[in-house]
Amino acid sequence: MGEEIAPLAGAMSGVANLCDLIAHSSVAEARAAVDAVRERISLADIEYLPVIPNPSKIFCIGVNYETHRVETNRERLGYPIVFLRVADSQVGHGAPMVRPRVSERLDFEGEVALVIGKGGRDISEAAAYEHVFGYSCYNDGSVRDWQFHTSQWAPGKNFARTGAFGPWLVTPDELGEIAELKLETRLNGEIMQSATVDEMIFSIPEQIAYLSTIVELRPGDVIVTGTPGGVGVKRDPQVFMKAGDICEVEVSGIGVLSNPIIDQD
Repeated sequence: MGEEIAPLAGAMSGVANLCDLIAHSSVAEARAAVDAVRERISLADIEYLPVIPNPSKIFCIGVNYETHRVETNRERLGYPIVFLRVADSQVGHGAPMVRPRVSERLDFEGEVALVIGKGGRDISEAAAYEHVFGYSCYNDGSVRDWQFHTSQWAPGKNFARTGAFGPWLVTPDELGEIAELKLETRLNGEIMQSATVDEMIFSIPEQIAYLSTIVELRPGDVIVTGTPGGVGVKRDPQVFMKAGDICEVEVSGIGVLSNPIIDQD
């Protein structure tokens, strides 16, 4: 990623955001448009939004690395654990993740996120990668006490500004072999989680096939593919994010998603 970007809004007809680009244009068209845009903006001068600020769906896959399954003492299941996030729960790279006033148990979960490019229903595992537009980093920040109020996880996964998504989207042709990517989460510089994508219990093609059996996947939909072991709630002593902390999620070949932690006003 260079130190400058070219604004595409207005340079491509009908493209106001990344969802529009994914739905109506090709990567090749976007690259040609970038080459034609003379204006350049320094990365230091922009505000990062979540990579997809307005997805129709955000699917999250729970307990999808063996190390995380073991530390949570859960049975190995025959199907993925799926829950949903809402767009309003997300922030972009560099923006504060917010520990809510009702809890001191805001945990980190570094993950790889994928964005659907070509929609579809009943997508086969063999064809699944044809439907991926690109990949990014994700921090599925979890308010643990609220997550486990009941058997349904949604409350702890959807507090405002507790998830982070970014810094940018990398297309598969730029990334290489996805299974070899390394995922690492750092809290104040200390490595808390480390794994490679091939350690997933349910692979990316399995996730796409399963979810597309339930509902039609649409361009811009997001799948957050699971976190490895090392989460704060399962450490001894437990480690939770607090105001003043910096949490980083790095995926090799993609970049570093970095967010400060603040308390809710």
